Amino acid sequence: MTAAMTQPVRPGEPAPDFSLPAVAGSDTVSLADYRGRSPVFLALMLGLWCPFCRRQLAQISGFESKLKALGVECLAVVATDPENARMYFQFRPTRLRLASDPFLSTHRAYGVPKPEPTPEMMQEMEHIVVNPFGDLPHPMPLAAAGKAMDRMDGFVPTPSDQGDVERQWPQLKALYMIDREGIVRWACIECQDEGMAGIGKLASEETIIEAARQLLH
Repeated sequence: MTAAMTQPVRPGEPAPDFSLPAVAGSDTVSLADYRGRSPVFLALMLGLWCPFCRRQLAQISGFESKLKALGVECLAVVATDPENARMYFQFRPTRLRLASDPFLSTHRAYGVPKPEPTPEMMQEMEHIVVNPFGDLPHPMPLAAAGKAMDRMDGFVPTPSDQGDVERQWPQLKALYMIDREGIVRWACIECQDEGMAGIGKLASEETIIEAARQLLH
């Protein structure tokens, strides 16, 4: 897998700071908001066109309270403009603190890979079948799985979503556990273990909770 980006930020390295528009309200969200106050679990997602991202945001929202009980705050970066995100989350409320980054500046700062869509990669993707959340009737090719999840979610893309696809694909996603001093202590980058066969797969709730516990030792 060839990535058109620098080496990803690794555990033990400083987490690059950022300041982005908040999805809820007119404030900005900065990683510096947490410095010296609390560790933070950071999720770098794509636009809402990505069915895997929508599912992962919902899953993280489901265990956000467990992280908070451990003293770890949650922050998700959604790669769409604030108004598009507000419209989506108006109908699908979440407890997560969300920041908007439609042009993936945060992904670039963290060195999250964006594979080159070479003919070889495109051919490989045609043979990948996925069912990362276990709710499809069987593993499906990526395009079919995406359409099936859109139908299951009742998701109808907006013009903003269409623009996000054109700018973002095939950007990967990433999760980070960052301590209160702003140092990355744990990272999970999509496809880092399985290559393109790992598309849509990120760490489980149990793995993330354990990473939070280790952070606090």
